[in-house]
Amino acid sequence: MLQTPRSTRGMVVAPHHLASESGLRVLRDGGNAIEAMIASAATISVVYPHMNGLGGDNFWLIRGSDGKPVGIDACGGLWNNASADFYCDLGLDRIPSRGPLAAITVAGAVSGWAAAHKLAAAEGGKLPLSRLFEDAIYYARNGVPTSRTQHENTKSKLSEFDGVSGYADTYLHNGKVPEVGELFLQKKIAATLEHLASKGLDDFYTGDLARAISEDLEQAGSPIRLEDLKAHRARQVEPLSVRAFGATVYNMPPPTQGIASLMILGIYERLQHKTSEDYGFVHGLVESTKRAFRARNAHVTDPKYMTKAPQDLLDPGHLDKLAAQIDAQKAAPWDDATNKGDTVWLGAIDGEGRSVSFIQSLYWEFGSGVVLPQSGITWQNRGTTFSLDSSDRNPIAPGRKPFHTIQPPIAVFDDGRSMVYGTMGGEGQPQTQAMVFTRYSAYGQELQHSVTAPRWLLGRTWGEAKMNLRIENRLSPQVIDALVAAGHDTEVIGQFDEIMGHAGAIVRHPSGVFEGAVDPRGDGIVAAY
Repeated sequence: MLQTPRSTRGMVVAPHHLASESGLRVLRDGGNAIEAMIASAATISVVYPHMNGLGGDNFWLIRGSDGKPVGIDACGGLWNNASADFYCDLGLDRIPSRGPLAAITVAGAVSGWAAAHKLAAAEGGKLPLSRLFEDAIYYARNGVPTSRTQHENTKSKLSEFDGVSGYADTYLHNGKVPEVGELFLQKKIAATLEHLASKGLDDFYTGDLARAISEDLEQAGSPIRLEDLKAHRARQVEPLSVRAFGATVYNMPPPTQGIASLMILGIYERLQHKTSEDYGFVHGLVESTKRAFRARNAHVTDPKYMTKAPQDLLDPGHLDKLAAQIDAQKAAPWDDATNKGDTVWLGAIDGEGRSVSFIQSLYWEFGSGVVLPQSGITWQNRGTTFSLDSSDRNPIAPGRKPFHTIQPPIAVFDDGRSMVYGTMGGEGQPQTQAMVFTRYSAYGQELQHSVTAPRWLLGRTWGEAKMNLRIENRLSPQVIDALVAAGHDTEVIGQFDEIMGHAGAIVRHPSGVFEGAVDPRGDGIVAAY
C-alpha cells in the first residue's frame, strides 16, 4: 500500500513520473506553481502522447497569492464555416470518430500555456519558455521509454487508424507497436517546442507555425484553415463553486462538465450519510451522480447557447430537491447516453500556497490520429461530440465549442487547507473526484488511501460502450450484494482497473505541510521537496 508523501516546500503530482519531476525541477529553480505546471504540461504531452498533446485542449484552475481562484478555458471551437451540410454532401450521417473529418476543432492547449505564462509572470514568475520546455524537448528529441499504457492503447486501437495521415509513421516502429520500455522519439515535436520557445506561443495561431499547421491540416483533408487558428483565444473565466463538507469547492464552468462534479458533492452532502465504504456510501454517490448527469445532459453546452445560468443548478434549494428524490433503498433506472474521453490531470502547489489544478486532452486516445508532417502534432477529435441534427443539444455550428468531460477542481477548506485533485477518464472524472474528495474531507481518510481505495464507474469511459455500474473487486462482497439487491446493474472488474482513470491530489495545510497522493493505476509519482 502506498503511503502519503509529505513535504514543506512544494509538490507536483502527475500521472507520469517524468512530468512530476519536470514540475519539481522548476520549483527547485525558483519558479512558482504555475510555471511548474507549464513545464509538467509540456513534458506530459511528450511522455503520454496517446492521451494529450499540443493538438488538444486544456483547462486550468489557478489560485494565486490573492487566494481567489481563476479559470483558463483553452478550448478550441469548430472551424468558421462549419455546417452539417459539409458532412451530408459527403454522404455521411454522422461525424467520423477518427481521421481528418474528426480533426475539426482548433487546438487550444498552447493558448492555455500562453495565458498561464502571463498569470505566472503576474505572480512573480521569471522563467523563460526555453527553461520550462527544457525537459519536454529533451525527451522528445532523445526519446522516452514507452509506457505500459501507451503500448496497450497503441495495440488495442491500431485498426482504427488504418490510412489516417501520419499515424503509423509516428506511433509505430517499423510497422510494429513499440514495446514497453522501448525508446519513443518525437524529433519533430522537439523542434516545434524549440520554435515556440523562441518565437512565442502565439506563433501557434498567427505565425509561421500556424501557416505550417493549416497547410498540413488542409492537405490531410481537415476543414480547419489559418483563419480559424487566428480567430482562437483562450478565455479567463470565473469558476463555479459549491459548499460541501467544510470547504468551498471550485470547478470550471461550461462547456466543461465541472458543474456535474460540484452537483454530486452538493447532493451527496445532503444525504448526511455517516460512514464510508458501505452500501449507503456507494449507493448515495451513484444516485447523486445520476441526478447531476441528467442536469448536465439537459443543459450543458457551449455557454453562448445555454438558456440556464450554470450557477442556478448549484442553488441550495435545487440541490435540496434533487437529494430528496433519492430512495435510500432503491436504484433509479439508468440508461442515459454518456460521453467518453481520455486525458491527463496534474496538480501543483508551491511554498507560497499558489496552487494549480490542470487537465489536458486529445479527447479519445490519439485523438483524430492525424499527425501533421511539418510539426509532428497529433490533432484532437473533440469535435466528434457534435451532432448533425440541428435539434440536438450540441449541434454543429461555426466556431461552436464542444462539450468537455475534462474539468479540474480546487477546494479551499474553512480551516485553511487547500486542495487540488482530479483524474482522467471521461464519465469517470466527476465520480472519481467525488470519491476522493468525500473520503478525505467527509470521512477523514488519509489522502493516499482516498485515491487508492476501490472505485466504481457508472456509464462509459475509455471507448467502452457499457452503461452499467462497474465496481473494482476490492469492494466488500456484502456491499456489492446490497447494491445488486437495490437494483443496480453491477459488473465486478479487476482490483486496479485502468478504466477508473489516473487520479491524484495535493493538500497544503496552514502549517505549510504538504500531503500528496498518486494513483497506483498510472505511471506517476508525487514529486516533493
